[in-house]
Formats: sequence, structure tokens, C-alpha cells
Amino acid sequence: MSQKEASQKNWKSRLHEIIYEADTYAGKLFDIILLFLIIVSIVLVMLESVERIDTKYHDFLNISEWVITILFTLEYFARIISIKKPSKYIFSFYGIIDFLSTIPKYLAFFFAGTHVLVAIRALRLLRIFRILKLVPFLGASDGLMKALKASRAKILVFLFVVVILCIILGTIMYLVEGNSNSGFSNIPRSVYWAIVTLTTVGYGDISPITGLGQFIAALIMILGYGIIAIPTGIVSAEYMSQGKKGINTNTQSCPSCAVENHTDNAEYCYKCATLLNP
Repeated sequence: MSQKEASQKNWKSRLHEIIYEADTYAGKLFDIILLFLIIVSIVLVMLESVERIDTKYHDFLNISEWVITILFTLEYFARIISIKKPSKYIFSFYGIIDFLSTIPKYLAFFFAGTHVLVAIRALRLLRIFRILKLVPFLGASDGLMKALKASRAKILVFLFVVVILCIILGTIMYLVEGNSNSGFSNIPRSVYWAIVTLTTVGYGDISPITGLGQFIAALIMILGYGIIAIPTGIVSAEYMSQGKKGINTNTQSCPSCAVENHTDNAEYCYKCATLLNP
């Protein structure tokens, strides 16, 4: 390897360590600055939607958004340059979010009003979990995601049962209230009422007026509180199970395939066996 190639590899490795990882001071500082810019950008878009503020400070808000957009554009290309396989980042979850949060301001040249889509940058705040993992007890965010994934089958079965229950309850309410001019004019509308009531939302646009209908509604309301607690219990049980296994606080990202979630003290990528940044 020539000196020029070695030098290029070193600066790319250093750049990758700063923008993809948060185990070093530089990496953590980069993420904090990035989160600050994301928040500022979202606030600017919110302020621009207020007509009184936009009329008075339009130029300042517009210039500020352009500055932040250019910085995000440079960051996006830096992420592509610093990884050996750019497609791994470009088509990853964060890569797609980064792209979608950067282009709206440019699209505003061709389609009026699309700049407000920069609010999607709020999704970039998910990167805060990488910073939190620097602190062991806040690394539980990783355990929570694993618990949600582990319990998804049980939650899907639970939601399927709830849908069936809402259809049954909605049909019963249609039979009871259908002729009372209370709003239960058809089964779909009655099922909508059952969902709203069972989830304890209670819009009040439809309500039973017969004694039997009100009695059934009261039972559904009480049942709703019990149903809300079930998915919480499912996820909590999985979360406790994840806690027993321990949580990794390593934020290193593979410089080749961009995969994360390596174990603490890992030296090589568990997916492609590439040497991780020291």
C-alpha cells in the first residue's frame, strides 16, 4: 500500500469514527451538534408556519433553513464517502431518513410548499439513542427495542383478537341501537364507535340512548382499561428478560457494512468480519 493510499484510508477511518460512532469524544460531540441542528431546523419550520412571525422574519428563517440544509447535505455525502460500501448506508433506515430530511428544501424550487416536509427531520432525533448508550443505565433503550421485536408476535395476536372483539361489540350495538336514531346507522359505524370506546378515546360523536345500550357501553369502557394493560405487560415481561441478558453499550459501526450493535470489547464485525475502528 502506497503512502497516499494509507493516508486516504486513515482520514476515511477517522471520519467514519466521528460521524458513525459515539464512543469517542469527537463522535459524541458530533452527534450532540447534529441533534442541536435538527432541533433548530424543526423549530424554524414551526415558526415559519406562523403567519405573523413569517411575515416579519421570513428572510432570516429562509436563510437559516438553507444553512442547515447545506450542512445536512455535506453530512450526508460525508457518510457516503467514509464507508466502504455506500449502498449499505444509502438504503438503510437512517440513510433513507437522512435523504428524505435533506431534499425538501431543494424540492421547494420546483414544488411550492414542499419545504415544510423538512419536519421529517424529527425522525433523525432517533440518533439520540446512540448517545444515550454511552451511559450504561441509559443503554436500556437498546433493550427496549429488542423487547418490542421479541414480543411482536404476541402483540399482533392480541391486536387481532381486539379487532374481532370490536366487530362483535359493534354488531351487538347496531342490533341494540340501530332503530333509536342515536347514530348507530350501520355496522361499520358501530364498529368505529366500539374501537373509540374500547380504547377509552371517547369522541362523543356517537353515543347510545337506550338503557341496554348504555349498559353495554359501560362494560366496554371498563373492558378497555384492562385491554390497554395487556400489551404493556407483554413488553414488560420481554424487557425484563432482555435485562437479564445484559445490554451492550458499544456504539461502534462497521466501516464496511455499517452494521451496529456489536458486543462490548468487540474487535471485528460480527457480520462481515471487518476490523472495527480501535
